[in-house]
Amino acid sequence: MLIAAQFAAAQFKQTPLPYAYNALEPFVDAKTMEIHYTKHAAAYVNNLNKAIAGTTLEKENLETILSHISKESNAIRNNAGGHYNHELFWTVLTPNHNTKPSLELQNAINQSFGSLDNLKAELSKAGAEVFGSGWSWLIVTPEKKLAVTSSANQDNPLMDIAKIKGTPIFGIDVWEHAYYLKYQNKRADYLTALWSVVNWDEISKRYSNAIK
Repeated sequence: MLIAAQFAAAQFKQTPLPYAYNALEPFVDAKTMEIHYTKHAAAYVNNLNKAIAGTTLEKENLETILSHISKESNAIRNNAGGHYNHELFWTVLTPNHNTKPSLELQNAINQSFGSLDNLKAELSKAGAEVFGSGWSWLIVTPEKKLAVTSSANQDNPLMDIAKIKGTPIFGIDVWEHAYYLKYQNKRADYLTALWSVVNWDEISKRYSNAIK
């Protein structure tokens, strides 16, 4: 009962995974997805709630916390970033292999990158070149343009410390825990496989919201 009461009072919670652990097979294996969601991502949200307990941050939403993350502790930076990044990551993957960018997003991709294939290549390259752990991102900049960027650890482009700031509409997790059970040290193979389960419907929706 005490545990339930503490969970109910927590500021931040994990959104239920929108598909079964094995739904993205063979591209993302079930065991990796289960450990990723129930252990790694759960730790970020639990540790974030502990780090902000009793502070004014309990009343702020996640995006606001990230916007002034330079003023916060490393514990808040790492766990707020980790929670935000994973909550986005689950939604931009899908077992439906037939999604496509909306016409609006496709036109923006063509304008910024020349083609969807070029965008995929840039995002995969950004992910492959992350040294150690981190993310590659497709963002909408403050000028309402698309851009590809990357970040170390659990940082993201919403943070005031980001070199390139913007609203993430797609992110690729390149921490080893996201792929190592299946792909071992072959990060490039993981990056290639992930395109088979990308949720362009969700990314298109995020793009539409970001340019409003």
